[in-house]
Parts: sequence; structure tokens; C-alpha cells
Amino acid sequence: MWSTVLPWASYFASGVAAGTVNSVAGGGSMLTFPTLLAFGMAPITANATNTVALIPGSASAFWGYRDVLAGSRSLVLAMALPSAAGGVLGAWLALRTGDARFTALIPWLLLGATGLFALQEPVARRLRLTDDGVRSPASWAGLMVFQLVVATYGGFFGAGIGILMLAALGMMGVRDIHRANGLKNLAAVCINGVAAVTFVVGGRVAWAEAAVMAAGAMLGGALGAGTARKVGPRVVRRAVMTVGVALAAAMFWRRLRG
Repeated sequence: MWSTVLPWASYFASGVAAGTVNSVAGGGSMLTFPTLLAFGMAPITANATNTVALIPGSASAFWGYRDVLAGSRSLVLAMALPSAAGGVLGAWLALRTGDARFTALIPWLLLGATGLFALQEPVARRLRLTDDGVRSPASWAGLMVFQLVVATYGGFFGAGIGILMLAALGMMGVRDIHRANGLKNLAAVCINGVAAVTFVVGGRVAWAEAAVMAAGAMLGGALGAGTARKVGPRVVRRAVMTVGVALAAAMFWRRLRG
């Protein structure tokens, strides 16, 4: 009985943890994706299931910031259009990669996501100090091309894309961290939404596991604000980075042992 209950309890618990840290600091995929792998799910199926499971949390995060995006129509379009295109492309590439090659990439993806996550706070500080500026046509084009690249990575794997989007918005002169977070969450919904549809069409989503994890993520999102007040986002960030490094190291060791 315990062997039957443990996987489902773990899916729910990792969903709660992911929803909590996503509402405070981000990085939830570094908790849910390895949990799916730990119970024998094929890597691409785990990636697809993880994407679908965390969509409700992304949508609720965007909804919470919708008011700050009033008057930002140009930036909304500049983020949303390449996000949708890149999300489809990235998910298609993941499906084409195959489980064996995707498995070889997992340690590097986790390590890269952890590195990006470590840069979150410095970039947020920089963003708060940036002055609004006049945006040239070249800067608009640069933002859209950069976002297309980020969205392609996001559709392929996803962890760590938030910090890349915040950096791009900072370079575009978005000085309000709340506005930047709203744009980032909008883009995340676009990326994950179209990637999820691509994975569903590809038949790689484990629906029961996704539903349990999504329920946990929604509960975790509701608990996130209280957690932030008790332990602070810096402690949560450090905990997620520690987990990310440990998981990447474990994956590298597993590959070295064959």
C-alpha cells in the first residue's frame, strides 16, 4: 500500500512546494520535474506533465498583476507574440529530441536553471534602479528576438526563464518591478499554455499526475504569501538553489555511473 501511496503523496507535496516558492521567488519546476523523474516517468513525459501541472499557478500569478499592465499594450504585444511562437517551437523541439537525448541534457538544464535563479535578486535590484527611456525600433526588435529565444527555451524546459525576461525588460527601461513581473507572468502563461497544447497533441501528458500536482500547486500558491512573511523570500531562494545544485549533482553522478 505504501508503495502505491508514496508517488501520489510526493506529486502533491512537490506541487505544494512548487506553488509556494513560485509565489515567493520562482523556481518551482526544479522541485516538481525531478519528483516525476524519481518515480520512473519518462523525461519528456515528465517535462510535459510538469508544464501542464503548473499552468494554473502561472495563470493566477498573471491575474494578480493584470491591473498594473494598463497602458502597456505595446509591451504586452512585444512579449506575448514571440512568447507564443517560441513556446510552440520549444515544445516541438522537446518532442523531437527523444527521451535518451533529453535525459543527457537534464543535469545541464537543472544546473543552468539554478544559475539563472541565483541571478534573480541582483537583476531585480537593477530593475528597480533603471530609468524609463525612449524605446527605439531597434530596441523593440531586440526585445522580441530575445523573447523568442527565451520562449523557445521555455517551451523546451522552462525553469529559469523568469530571470531572463526580467533582464530583457530592465534593458527596455521598465523600472517598475510590479509591472515587469506582470509582463513576465503574462509571457509565462503564453509560453506554458501553447507548450502544453503542443505536448497534449503529442500525447505526452500524464493527466492523473498532472492533476494531483496542479492541486498541490494551487494550494501552495495560496500558502505562499504567509510563507514569505514567516521566512522571507531570500531564505526560500537559497533553499531552492541548494535543491537545484544537489539535484544537478545527483543527475551528473548518476550519468557518470552509467
